[in-house]
Parts: sequence; C-alpha cells; structure tokens
Amino acid sequence: MNSKDSSARGRLNVAIVGAGFMGRAHSNAWRQAPKFFDLPLDVSMAVLCRADSARAQEAAELLGWESSESDWRNLLTRDDVDLIDICVPGALHADIAVAALNAGKHVLCEKPLANTVEQAEAMAEAAQRAAARGVQSMVGFSYRRAPAIALARRMVVEGKIGRIQQIRAGYRQDFIVDPNEPLSWRLEKDKAGSGALGDIGAHLIDLCQYLADDTITEVSGTLETFVKRRPLAAPGSGLGGRQAAEGYGDVTVDDAAWFLGRMSQGTVASFEATRFATGRKNELTIEVSGSAGALRWNLEDYNVLEYYDGSEPAVESGFRRILATEPDTPYYHAWWPTGHVIGWEHGFTHQVVDLVNAIASGESPRPTFAEGLSVQRVLAAVERSAASRASWTDV
Repeated sequence: MNSKDSSARGRLNVAIVGAGFMGRAHSNAWRQAPKFFDLPLDVSMAVLCRADSARAQEAAELLGWESSESDWRNLLTRDDVDLIDICVPGALHADIAVAALNAGKHVLCEKPLANTVEQAEAMAEAAQRAAARGVQSMVGFSYRRAPAIALARRMVVEGKIGRIQQIRAGYRQDFIVDPNEPLSWRLEKDKAGSGALGDIGAHLIDLCQYLADDTITEVSGTLETFVKRRPLAAPGSGLGGRQAAEGYGDVTVDDAAWFLGRMSQGTVASFEATRFATGRKNELTIEVSGSAGALRWNLEDYNVLEYYDGSEPAVESGFRRILATEPDTPYYHAWWPTGHVIGWEHGFTHQVVDLVNAIASGESPRPTFAEGLSVQRVLAAVERSAASRASWTDV
C-alpha cells in the first residue's frame, strides 16, 4: 500500500477519452495503481470524456472519475488535467495526442499508435518536441507488463537463453467466426486502420521487438478476409453485440494475417494474428528460441513462464514451468503471497505504475511513441507485402 506522506508528493491529474472496452480497463488501472503501489505522485481521476454528455456523466460516476466532458478539446485548457489517456478508435489517436502534447499534457495512447504510418510519424514528432519540455508520452502495449513477460525479458538480458535465433508468435481469437456477428468499428478500415493485423498483431510485433531488443527490418505476409459482408450493428450494440439493424455492410479490414519477419541482428520470426481460430478465445503465445535455451508464454496461462535450459543433460532436459508469482518477479511484490495468481487486467495497472514513475523522475517511459511508430511501420509493410504478393518487403 502507498505509505508515503501525500503532502510531500506532487499531484497528477488524469483525464481519459473513451469509456468502452479499453476505457473501462484503463479506468480500473488508474483506480488500483495507487492502492497497491507506492507511487511518487498522488493520482487524481479528474475527468472522463465521451461524446454523449449524458453517457459521459453516467460513465464517470460508474468508473470513478470526478467529472465529465463531451468534447476532448476542452481538456486541453483545463488546469486540472495533467495527463490525457486516449482510449478511442485509432482514427482519433493522432488528432488528440498531437494536440494534447502541444498543450503540455502528458499522453498515454492505446495501441496501435495510429491508423497510418503518416499519423504515427506526426505523433512521434510531437512526442519528441514535447519531451524537450518535460512532457512525456507512452503507447499502451500492456502485455509487456505481464510479470512473466517482464521476467522473460530479464532472463534474456541475463543471457539465460544465449543468442536469440528464432521467435514464433501467435494471437488467436474466434469472436467473429459467426458470419452473423454484426459489423463494428473494428471491422471498418477508416476507423480501425486494419483488422486482426493491427488490433492483435501489433501486440505480437511489440513483444517480439521488446524481448529481442531488436527491430524487424523486412517482412513477407498475407492477409485474408473470410467474411466480407456483415449485418449492420444497431446503435450502441458495440463489439461482440448480437443486436443488428437492417441491411449489410462491407468488412474493409483483414480477418487474419500471417507473416514472416527478419530482424536487424539476424533473428527470424513468424507471426499469426487471427479472429477466426475456432475454439481459441484469447490465446497469445510467444516462444523465443536461443542458442542456449528457450522461453515460452501463453496469455491464457498468464502467470506461467516456460523455460528450457540448454545446458542440462539431454536425458534430463525439457521445458520447466515457472510460476511467476515470487516477490522478486517484476511487479509482483505489490500483490499477493507467492502462488496467489493475478490476471489480465493487472498489466494495465503496471502500465500506470511505470508511467507515473517515469513522469515523476523526468524519464522517458517505454514503449515510446517512437517504438509505437516502429510497430506501425511493420504493420504497413505487411499490408504492402500482402497486396503485392512480394516475397520480402522492407519495413
């Protein structure tokens, strides 16, 4: 629990834009982080912004925000807002983030950073300018903050698996296998940028580059849209809603993506991102194979990291299960006794903790907007490769 004298700390007033799936997840994180971690700043959940003023007020009361707004532009001039947390569709990210940074507000932006490379470049440039004035920004790749993934990164740095040679990553869901699932904004390119590729494939790219501490330089990929028209969603039905209006609309993004990647230091990676893996609800797996060992993680077994030690005698060797719940495991000290597992939502809490610590210390939080731009460039290269059917495309 937070034990420092609050009078000796500064204050961080937070505004959130959006109250959907990610808005709820981020709101929970802002509520929980100060209750379990010893933060250097007092966090105030100052305002929730949503386009409909009545729904904004309702969401603010439900999720624990002190006030509400219906226009994000009003946040730019409010003295009680120091940080803007962006949890709206990707088409809105660039306008809000650039304006917020120019106004001197810290920014947390959900992934992927933007819908296009050009938008992401503008955001990264604004972030660089703002950083020179002490204004920080971070993109929300929350899976970096799973204790098992943070432990895997530490083990890679310590040389536990030697030189990384190959990475296999997949994110498999089945939530739109039913062709009668209504059309939602995530299935429209002008709002979402891309489909499974950008929504869940972006996580794979970030984890790959994070664990390897390297960048993907060329890709070869293919995309597929299995269901090309869907029933129109009734207003307010949202992602996964069953309520449909009359008529059909075109699906303008991919349903699934497969691609290979080569990294600057020689690592080869393979990726699958799909919303059509029948029977798979939220399976994100990443396996990192090195010259001296290997590591594997599955989101559906959130607290477990599998480790293969290549130095053991062959007759005794094999992957062993590490329950990442020890006090020395990254982030875990603030939670429960050993073996008392945590879940998916905790990554967002850890994200808040790292961001607040970075702002208090004046350091640049990671992943930076520049890292988000790096992911955006990979996404764009995969799309180019798929469209041209080229064997390899430079990032």
